[in-house]
Amino acid sequence: MNICIVGATGNVGRKILDVLDKKNFSINQLYLVASKKSAGKKILFKKKEYIVSTLEDFDFSKCDITFFSAGGEIAEKFAEKAAAHSTVIDNSSFFRMDPDVPLIVPQVNSNDLKNIKKNIIANANCSTIQMVIALKPLHEIFKIKRIVVSTYQSVSGAGKGPMDELIDQTRLFLDNKKINSKNFTKQIAFNAIPHIDLFSNDGYTKEEMKMINETKKILDKNINVTATCVRVPVMVSHAESVNVEFEKEFTLEKVINLLINAEGCKVINEQVDGGYATQVEAEGKDETFISRIRQDNTNDKAINLWIVSDNLLRGAALNAVEIAEAYIKTRQ
Repeated sequence: MNICIVGATGNVGRKILDVLDKKNFSINQLYLVASKKSAGKKILFKKKEYIVSTLEDFDFSKCDITFFSAGGEIAEKFAEKAAAHSTVIDNSSFFRMDPDVPLIVPQVNSNDLKNIKKNIIANANCSTIQMVIALKPLHEIFKIKRIVVSTYQSVSGAGKGPMDELIDQTRLFLDNKKINSKNFTKQIAFNAIPHIDLFSNDGYTKEEMKMINETKKILDKNINVTATCVRVPVMVSHAESVNVEFEKEFTLEKVINLLINAEGCKVINEQVDGGYATQVEAEGKDETFISRIRQDNTNDKAINLWIVSDNLLRGAALNAVEIAEAYIKTRQ
């Protein structure tokens, strides 16, 4: 299998390399591609040094699978060109709502890989991925009617620049110096910003609409979803407070048992100090962690959950590689 990674020098591109290495993914030839600015850089993979090629000049006919991890503008310009020769797995939002492009979380809807029309597969939003992995087994048994989610998203979801800025702002704050935000609409150090991506006319942000629309496409178009997305001063991993209303009767014991046995999930749900997962513990882990599982005391058909996952790994790179694995299986 010949593999190409577009955006190989970025946060997610490097994580994809880590996942391919960890999984011992079968690779005949590996091609690392990035912008002219990064071309010529050397990246070590499995004790071999690879030189990063320029995207504009790259020949995609050499590749079987191409991972795109360079943002929506690059995907818009180059993904279909690549898809003429290679199956594209795109991490940006550009193709997610295209009716001819499957939007895949393998633990949830891998059957949709049978309906590839453009030779492009979309990877879902990081916050959507961890939520639908947790909710899929519950929806199968109890049928979800409504989801209310508030996210607490780390700065790594916005890229390396915002990660560096959080460190810089923290230093300035502790030194009692003036802070001027570059990558955020407000100070991010020691703060929470209820605004990710652009606002639409109805008051929702683009990030919130991604969660709403993607959940419907991946899980069930009939589920009602509302979201509030918040950026928090955490380096890696996203957390979510999720209220789920079911159509069918349930018991909390059965909910917990379903989650314990669900693929990709790990339940940490003890009613003691520290008996729950946080963003710090989730970093570098493959699992989606689920805690604070409890009955909604205002609605006997609803529960509350706390869901945490590494946004760069489970929410991007790992899901992309698992899409590739699932796709290969459908072709065998």
